[in-house]
Amino acid sequence: MSYYIDAVLKSDEKIELRQFIKELKAKDQRYLLRNDIERAFSEYCEDHEKSEAFQHVSNLGKLIFYTQEIIIEEESVCAIVRPKIAYQEAFRIHEDFTYEEMTVQDLLDTRDRFVDRYKPQEGDVFEIDFEPFYDYSPTIRDPKNVGKGVQFLNRYLSSKLFQAPRQWKETLFQFLSLHSYNGLKLLINPRIKDWEQLSDRVKQAIGFVSQRPEDDAYENFRFDLQDMGFEPGWGNTANRVRETLEILDELIDSPDDSVLEAFLSRIPMIFRIVLVSVHGWFGQEGVLGRPDTGGQVVYVLDQARSLEKQLQAELQQAGLDVLGVHPKVIVLSRLIPNADGTRCNERLEKIWGTDDAWILRVPFRKFNPNVTDNWISRFEIWPYLETYAIDAEKELLVEFKGKPDLIVGNYSDGNLVAFLLSRRLNVTQFNVAHALEKSKYLFSNLYWQDLENQYHFSLQFITDLIAMNAANCIISSTYQEIVGRPDSVGQYESYHCFTMPDLYHVVTGIELFSPKFNVVPPGVNENVYFPYTRQEQRVPDDAERLEELLFTLEDSSQVYGKLDDPSKRPLFSMARLDRIKNLTGLAECFGRSKELQKHCNLILVAGKLREDESNDPEEISEMRKLYEIIDRYELHGKFRWLGVRLPKTDSGAVYRVIADRRGVFVQPALFEAFGLTILEAMISGIPTFGTQFGGPLEIIQDRVNGFYINPTNLEETAQKLIDFVTKCDHNPDYWLEISRKGIDRVYSSYTWKIHTTRLLSMAKTFGFWNYSSKENREDMMRYIEALFYLVYKPRAQAMLEEHMQR
Repeated sequence: MSYYIDAVLKSDEKIELRQFIKELKAKDQRYLLRNDIERAFSEYCEDHEKSEAFQHVSNLGKLIFYTQEIIIEEESVCAIVRPKIAYQEAFRIHEDFTYEEMTVQDLLDTRDRFVDRYKPQEGDVFEIDFEPFYDYSPTIRDPKNVGKGVQFLNRYLSSKLFQAPRQWKETLFQFLSLHSYNGLKLLINPRIKDWEQLSDRVKQAIGFVSQRPEDDAYENFRFDLQDMGFEPGWGNTANRVRETLEILDELIDSPDDSVLEAFLSRIPMIFRIVLVSVHGWFGQEGVLGRPDTGGQVVYVLDQARSLEKQLQAELQQAGLDVLGVHPKVIVLSRLIPNADGTRCNERLEKIWGTDDAWILRVPFRKFNPNVTDNWISRFEIWPYLETYAIDAEKELLVEFKGKPDLIVGNYSDGNLVAFLLSRRLNVTQFNVAHALEKSKYLFSNLYWQDLENQYHFSLQFITDLIAMNAANCIISSTYQEIVGRPDSVGQYESYHCFTMPDLYHVVTGIELFSPKFNVVPPGVNENVYFPYTRQEQRVPDDAERLEELLFTLEDSSQVYGKLDDPSKRPLFSMARLDRIKNLTGLAECFGRSKELQKHCNLILVAGKLREDESNDPEEISEMRKLYEIIDRYELHGKFRWLGVRLPKTDSGAVYRVIADRRGVFVQPALFEAFGLTILEAMISGIPTFGTQFGGPLEIIQDRVNGFYINPTNLEETAQKLIDFVTKCDHNPDYWLEISRKGIDRVYSSYTWKIHTTRLLSMAKTFGFWNYSSKENREDMMRYIEALFYLVYKPRAQAMLEEHMQR
């Protein structure tokens, strides 16, 4: 039983709870989320003249703080309490204020009943429960270690080497015997028969290379090592080979997690990588700002470049580059025949700045060309993914001349394709969510039937369950993306238990304490985004051209709005026009505050200006809303809207121009999984205000190197901006201080080198874990396949039949 609810009901505060619930019942709202609950309790305390201590420190105050949901029924109240991270309890409080703990099934039935979808007379609802399938894997116990899965796994594996040395050392020996590249045998050859002989030969080889000059090239003693049973891959010099062999020697004799991680990170086992990003317009120019095309494209391209660079360095250190071993990275995306002036109809496109990294575009099968020859919304892409994966497999095998070593999915559709490919090819699968739509659209699972025609969440949410459970590793940008914070539920945590009324109940959707979860934040492209103070890297003509575009250019084809006073401090934001990015919310915040208008101009870079240029209903809706806000608040002369798709180099320069003007960047999203634009703005030197809902909480340190805003509280957001700009007006050094600390924050924690070094190290650890435990995952994989064929595929087929009529 929950300590907090028990403490309230056994004290005088029971009367206060009774009164609070009575007042909630008097209102119209019957399903309250945490923000609603906090607001209602704050109003209750104000109306009843309660002290700050009562509101925040009393047992009732603490109970309210930990309560995530309240469902008000006729004769009872259901409270979902989350007393600690990644753990929740549900209670039914009756009219006499007795209470009982609810089972998961009771809670899900209650939610169904709330939307009038509870139909026990028609039989039970299909239940999805992954809990029994996680017994193959060790689990983390302490919530603070969630997201540190690879460290935990290294400790677990090294303990197994210690506890069952013969079995696990034999596994390690067999694992090292597997590796080759295009017929070139790597690491050890058949001259070493078993792990005991391996141990003896390692000591012999260490003695041999220790007698050679440290910088002696591997080629000079390659065949001596080969006679001992060692093939290429241990190092490029005598010193590097000795170091690697000494780490292995220590691992065999005295296993330790840090030693295991150090050894596996040196083993050359990753040469070919696939990054799957299917939806939207995937290209290197002319695509950003189009529907479904934004930060993910930037992320994947930057990651591809960095992965190739890091792999080249690792293979060079392993001594394999001189033997013709080179990495190849492929971004797998969709070929769009009607490419609208982009290169999205080209099968292959080399990624700029790389030696052998490519965009490989594979088309959807034709079915109905009126649909498949054109861009398709990410919400309607589902019928084509299975056959796409089959066709993509053939293309990848041709391009790589063999199988890839690692497949990384991106977003729901890419993660599903990654699952299908990795299952067919028996390759390690990593997932990157970027954004889980279930967290972005409140009540999207509860009201999925009402939203189905537009969003098709029945397919997206089963896709997410399939992909996240199938993945060997899930890359998260932040800790809170997985399990939230003490006062908020994580994105992945929201999949742990939920209902899709009339379709299925998810009893346990994901094991949040699985070592598959790992926090590896992305970086920012330092060639494009760099501090405004680095004048030597800037192109003067670009700065002048973009300054004109931002502040003074009169061209109705790409700019809406003329500034009466371009010298005012710019408030700046850049994003797609969709509801979640919430640029219209920022415009309304600006419109409501005359004081903010007195100090600043608002400048938005947001894709398109006219409805006839878009075929995305959500984008069109936001356009109309933005025009209406401009007129309603009479923002003409104080507001500019740039309907342009900036090339990447221009987007970097735009931030620096805003910084030159001592501007402010505002990221007002209702939810942001991570926040690449926040990194871009901060590294450019712009003081940044970021949404408190999502990843920015872990990027920004509030009032140290940036500021949190609640984009749903427009008055508070406006006041925070006013306070900052007025302080800067009185003390210009304050702007410089926040600017400098923002730059330092990015360089210390968010570079692509840090990201790819960790990702490749994890891929090797999970490769070893996958090899050593593969037989234990097959039951889960069969269960996942059943969900794919029995839940996903029939609904995808029904959508395809509808598409065929268009």
